[in-house]
Amino acid sequence: MSTVYTIGEALIDFIPVRKGVPLKDVEGFGKAAGGAPANVACAVAKLGGNSSFIGMLGEDSFGDFLLETLEGAGVDTRYVFRTGAALTTLAFVSLKEDGNRDFSFYRNPGADMLLSEQDVAGIPFKAGDILHYCSVDLIEAPVKHAHRLSIRHASEAGGIISFDPNVRLPLWPNQEDCRQAIREFIPFSHILKISDEELEFITEIGDEEAALASLFTGRVEHILYTRGAAGATWVSRSGKVHVAGSKVHAVDTTGAGDAFIGAVLFQLQHRRLSLADWTENTARDILTFANAAAAITTTRKGAISSFPSHGEVQAAIS
Repeated sequence: MSTVYTIGEALIDFIPVRKGVPLKDVEGFGKAAGGAPANVACAVAKLGGNSSFIGMLGEDSFGDFLLETLEGAGVDTRYVFRTGAALTTLAFVSLKEDGNRDFSFYRNPGADMLLSEQDVAGIPFKAGDILHYCSVDLIEAPVKHAHRLSIRHASEAGGIISFDPNVRLPLWPNQEDCRQAIREFIPFSHILKISDEELEFITEIGDEEAALASLFTGRVEHILYTRGAAGATWVSRSGKVHVAGSKVHAVDTTGAGDAFIGAVLFQLQHRRLSLADWTENTARDILTFANAAAAITTTRKGAISSFPSHGEVQAAIS
């Protein structure tokens, strides 16, 4: 089986005990493993796929907890590195009544930022592997260069490159730096996952169809456009498929997008599909599966602990 590699940040999410309270007024938090790339690796593994996380953790108790969580989910951690030069990144999350979130990050710098080209240079990517990444670690730090090298090596090996910008503006000096970093990396990617909340910010185009069309640049062949409860649309260079969302009572939306893209990548791996194998029927089946995985995730608190098994997703769509 091929490997779904994810590269970037693993961090600690502190989830409030009470919803609907501004972050400054929260009195109690629960600790949960997080970080979008780490989440996606866990989502794939919990579905029964083969995944490996590439990243840097601090030599601290939080780093120990994250490593144990990744291993417990079934993720290959041979490319998880440790450093004493920075602490593991922390994120404090405020939950609104509808399950949506606000974030406050403690990361100046965080250990994830120190992943280097030397760390990733020997990773043996092969044809059929998938490399997935997000934008949080595309800041001006060693980790950005580690991303570039990994993307180049995976592409040269015949792998599929997947990019979820996963915009987190509080982690950037300003909005324009974030937007330009995302635009720089989009052309390197075969699959782009983007939400309705991110589309206009990244493209600066108000019209939805025109904005999506503008993203077909460089290597981009497929766009996964998510609209939360309204479902998702798979837009390829040769067609478009929309699948409505699953109706559930959302408790916490943390990790829902990661569950979605993790489920898509798992299906590509499980079905042994190349990008050339795309059909509308296949896209519809994969979106249905991914929507169900994301919906189940929102009914539970936290991210990794809330990701469903393959059996749970199959039960939801049968």
